[in-house]
Amino acid sequence: MEYQEITARDLASQAKAVCSDGKFNLTAMFANDERSINGCFAIYCIFAGEGIFKGLKAVLNSEERLEFSSLTPCFPAAAWYEREIHDLFGLVPIGHPDLRRLVLHENWPLGLYPLRKDFAVDMHVPEANTPYPMVSVHGAGVFEVPVGPIHAGIIEPGHFRFSQSGEQIINLDAKLFFTHRGIEKGVEGLPIELAAYRAERICGACSVSHAISYAQAIETMAHIHIPPQAEYLRVLVAELERLYNHVGDIGNLCAGVGFAVGISHGSRLKELLMRLNERLTGNRFLRGMVIPGGVSQDISPDFSREIQNTLDNLADEFVEMMGLLHDNSAFLDRVNRTGILSRHAALDLGVVGVAARASGIDSDMRRDHAYSIYKKLKFTVPVQTSGDVAARLWIRADEVEQSLQMIRQILEEMPGSQGGLKVDIPQIKPYSSGLGWSESARGSNLHWVMVGENNGIYRYVVRSASYPNWPAVTVASPGNIIPDFPLINKSFELCYACLDR
Repeated sequence: MEYQEITARDLASQAKAVCSDGKFNLTAMFANDERSINGCFAIYCIFAGEGIFKGLKAVLNSEERLEFSSLTPCFPAAAWYEREIHDLFGLVPIGHPDLRRLVLHENWPLGLYPLRKDFAVDMHVPEANTPYPMVSVHGAGVFEVPVGPIHAGIIEPGHFRFSQSGEQIINLDAKLFFTHRGIEKGVEGLPIELAAYRAERICGACSVSHAISYAQAIETMAHIHIPPQAEYLRVLVAELERLYNHVGDIGNLCAGVGFAVGISHGSRLKELLMRLNERLTGNRFLRGMVIPGGVSQDISPDFSREIQNTLDNLADEFVEMMGLLHDNSAFLDRVNRTGILSRHAALDLGVVGVAARASGIDSDMRRDHAYSIYKKLKFTVPVQTSGDVAARLWIRADEVEQSLQMIRQILEEMPGSQGGLKVDIPQIKPYSSGLGWSESARGSNLHWVMVGENNGIYRYVVRSASYPNWPAVTVASPGNIIPDFPLINKSFELCYACLDR
């Protein structure tokens, strides 16, 4: 895609101009150290709408003040992006209302920016002890409840600070990024093919969607088209990934209310899908199938029939499982009108996926920015308007039915591997960039890649679906009671690992 190049001081005004007609929304924002290319830092903004992407590139001369006009006062969705740019590059968003650290925590020294090119990956970083103020509410009868970062369950770390009056949550501040792995820094200089292994391991539950986004970014730069059979196989594993996530997430949501029967049903059906995944790819998380240029293996007609038979049986049992939830008044009392995220808030925050569709936003990358064979498949995008836990639950249930229908179409229409499964990646012009995207079980994943010399990675950016959705959890929680927070959190079912990349 092309980027309109502007000065840093004009970034906010140009961003408002792009979105002035209400048809485009900010969907990603990141920085790049291009001093070795043109002597500048750059800030990229990507806007999505009308089936296309528009881009702005704001240039900051490294010899001048490294400042740019903050988008956050006009685009709340920019808040996290700008804090991350400030943390990792030292570029200052003038006018940002909250420049507390986001990715870097108290033990990271000030003035050290890990995504600048002059930061060596083997550098010894001394420990610091800088303050990190949590947002609190003060007054008579208000008290704080800290939760995490270590939790009772086997989940990843996150700290949640509740301000509570009586039983009601009146404010929630979340601190995440406890196990940031530096993947974007670690892939610098790696060959395209080797970096693909890192891409699909950003998150286990979103492995296929990350791999597809990365591969499509590479293929866009290389100006290649992968074989038809490879396209069908990619979408097959993408929908299998959506299935096991949604089925498992519905069971996990039941855990938020202690509904043991629902938990067991969800766990059992997810296990059936995970075992199918392993028979298909040799890996329960479907890793290794999607590679730059195509896919790594084909499936036989006999195994196609096995997939369909397994999913037919699962469909019947899933209907039975959902009937248990629909008919349980105690369960419905807990999920209805709990954890409401309004449509206005979802739009402001740039929320994606199930969370967006549950709040009345009719969006889905598979349809709106159709990629691979999704343009050939018949499916509908379910939308709810109540924005509560129940809406996020029913969206997942409806999407399970849609995925089952899509997989049936894929297996019936699969063209065969006569045209091959993979094409080679040619030498790409140095400092070319490409954008890839996919619709994961949690929403849109965007990967932006710039290659350097000899097809090595110069800059890699991952904007996962969980990234814009985590701030929404802190908006949906106030007005509820603390015992409902696990239920609200599970209804969004976001990845910590997708942040800690």
